[in-house]
Amino acid sequence: MNKSELIEALAAKCDLSKAAAARAVDGLTEIVTETLVAGDTVSLIGFGNFSVGTRAARIGRNPKTGAELKIAASKTPKFSAGAKLKAAVNAK
Repeated sequence: MNKSELIEALAAKCDLSKAAAARAVDGLTEIVTETLVAGDTVSLIGFGNFSVGTRAARIGRNPKTGAELKIAASKTPKFSAGAKLKAAVNAK
């Protein structure tokens, strides 16, 4: 499912116009992004948690030349699925 399909499904599920559903999806992604940039987490009980993880600096290799490269430390967004989401995905 891509973004436009998500907007269509949200509009149908919540009896909204596609424009209102698009604003809701855009608003949600902006809020999650702003919260993660601020260093906080977003917890949606039953669905999951969005958080920020860190990757340590490390040495890598250029696959073409084999030369060593210094890879800087970085932050990365993480998602951890909640119990209800895991149960729904694993239901048979």
